[in-house]
Amino acid sequence: MKNPPNIQSARVMGAGVIELVWSTGETLNVSLADLPKRNAAFDQLTDPIFFAKMERDAWGHGIGWPGGLDFGADRLYELSREQAGLPTASEFEAWMERNHLSLTGAAESLGMTRRMIAHYRTGSKPIPVVVGLACKGWEATRARQSSFASKNAQTNR
Repeated sequence: MKNPPNIQSARVMGAGVIELVWSTGETLNVSLADLPKRNAAFDQLTDPIFFAKMERDAWGHGIGWPGGLDFGADRLYELSREQAGLPTASEFEAWMERNHLSLTGAAESLGMTRRMIAHYRTGSKPIPVVVGLACKGWEATRARQSSFASKNAQTNR
């Protein structure tokens, strides 16, 4: 993510869970409970006393623990939206790439401005659920049209 929002505040909610208030106005929880299983560098996070020592960095660009263990705002934002079932910038960018869409092409496809598409792609603005659904619907419609055209071409041979 190129322009992640800043973390306005962060607080431990329980074992492995942090509540994050973002500069976008969103308040999202993120669970880091599985992180030690996937990356041994984060093993200390399984200790509730150590986990509770989490602090937001002075600029809101991440969170950290004693000894230099930290997590950046970009990944936290993506992960917290993903865990909440909300569209993410990486999903939006993947949709654009899969469908060979430029900023202009995506804007025309969704009936939005090019500037807003750029915000969604970089993560500088949260992607509304309706936009995520529109992307999925647009892609499904194109797939059906392509399948229909392919069947018609075979029939006409």
